[in-house]
Amino acid sequence: MSTERLVSTFEQIVGRRNVLTKTGRTAYYRSGFRSGIGDALAVVFPGTLLEQWQVLQACVAGNCAIVMQAMKTGLTEGSCPSGFDYDRPVVVINVTRIKRIVLLDGGKQVVALPGSTLHELTQLLQPVGRAPHSVIGSTSIGATIIGGIANNSGGALCKRGSAYTELALYARVNEDGKLELVNELGVNNLGTTPEEILTRLQSGNIPAEDIEDTDRVASDRQYAKRIRQLDAELPNRFNADPSRLYGVSGSGGKVAAFAVRVDTYPQPQKKQVFYLGTNNPQDFVTLRQHILKNFTDLPDMCEYMNSAIFDTAARYGKDVFLSIRHLGTARLPKAYALKSAAEYYLNKVPFLPKYLPDQLLYFLSRLFPQHLPQRLLEYRQRFEYYLILSMSDDGIDQARTYLAEQWGQMPGVAYFECTEQEQEAALLHRFAAAGAAIRYQTLHQKSTEEVLALDIALRGNDPDWVEDPPPEIAEHLDLGLYYGHFMCHVFHHDYIFKKGTDIEAVKARMLARLDEKGAKYPAEHNVGHMYEAEQTLKAFYEQLDPTNTFNPGIGKTDKKRRILMT
Repeated sequence: MSTERLVSTFEQIVGRRNVLTKTGRTAYYRSGFRSGIGDALAVVFPGTLLEQWQVLQACVAGNCAIVMQAMKTGLTEGSCPSGFDYDRPVVVINVTRIKRIVLLDGGKQVVALPGSTLHELTQLLQPVGRAPHSVIGSTSIGATIIGGIANNSGGALCKRGSAYTELALYARVNEDGKLELVNELGVNNLGTTPEEILTRLQSGNIPAEDIEDTDRVASDRQYAKRIRQLDAELPNRFNADPSRLYGVSGSGGKVAAFAVRVDTYPQPQKKQVFYLGTNNPQDFVTLRQHILKNFTDLPDMCEYMNSAIFDTAARYGKDVFLSIRHLGTARLPKAYALKSAAEYYLNKVPFLPKYLPDQLLYFLSRLFPQHLPQRLLEYRQRFEYYLILSMSDDGIDQARTYLAEQWGQMPGVAYFECTEQEQEAALLHRFAAAGAAIRYQTLHQKSTEEVLALDIALRGNDPDWVEDPPPEIAEHLDLGLYYGHFMCHVFHHDYIFKKGTDIEAVKARMLARLDEKGAKYPAEHNVGHMYEAEQTLKAFYEQLDPTNTFNPGIGKTDKKRRILMT
């Protein structure tokens, strides 16, 4: 099929306005959230599940490479083409128009279609007293439910682990090169043909009697047990964990998902955040071991920051903090989309500085008064390391007693119970930290290289959790920022190196050091095009996608179409 005929076919299926081919209009969709860009014949926006299926059929018939894409919030270039060296036309299928969430059993589970977001799920569940399966940083900027499951999104929740389900409806290209629909959703009476199944599911009419009672799970129900294993030789969650690779879960775009079925959780009746400080990392090791061994109720969250990220987020993440506080999370996805669009067009003007909107937002935020409460600022002056410990319901008194009678009596430590204002500020400050490194580098482009961001899962029994770069790395470092999910032993390290540093060489040395420690990476993002996939993950990808039709090249694998010997 010629490329002209293929594009015409797409237009017949979804309408001309929903097919982009001009390089200027496709550039945003061909690029990653932080980095990465590649070639594409077209970006196609199906509006229904049936249209998505028909677009897939056309792509397979036209011998195209297919990149499935939603809100593009991933940080490892996994939802965009990578480079310009594919051996066939690349088509990006963006599913953000296909939205629907269906509550099952009073909201204890939901069925979500491809474009449905975590933010929409959170809003839908609030009236029925339920909370979503996952809470991640990009919830506020539009991350989709299916994208999180496909990309092993982790998040901050100690009780729930990475997004995971064994109940999904998806398409794959089989060993014979044929597109097939795999129905593992656990919903009966949807029909027999793909067209029947997808049309009925799109309607959202799922009677209670059609919900199959199955042994397959809709969340990682063993995570709360794994996190308590303090003697574990493996991290409790990481991208290539073979026990958490199933169908859409961990697929990294190697299949085309149409729907997933996921668990939800009761909303807590009460919450309390405790803010802790110390100058000795071992003090937090003591606290972690006690909580995981002895607490009946795990924390909801336990977020770590060091002084460098505290300062950087306070200065370079202030606009994010203020935006969420004053605009609210409901308006944030549209605000980010508007900023991205403006940034794309402004970057095309030669005499304007790169990423002008970021620079304007930074300088505008400097006009606002101090946004952090006094007690958080006082702890910044006293301590090097901080924890934000969030407990709920019966766990609140457990934490209160332990902190008062044991941990708080140790020399050199301190804590306080946050007021509602302090609680909101502490959590917003931690959220703002995730983008602070990017903003810092944007404002210091002339003297620094691009950000090197690693998300790392340490072994459950590793007491050496504080990073101490060796001299051959530290000499090139402009700024090192450390934060993460402390109980989970999952940490984010953002490095900004001086101009002229060989980033790839430095990254190789850093990853080798992590290998020696038995750490796993990435911990809660997909490998994308930035990490080499472990052999177990490569085998999973090949099993899902034997002809290498979907997202070729992910995990630094081959991009070429795979011809199977018969």
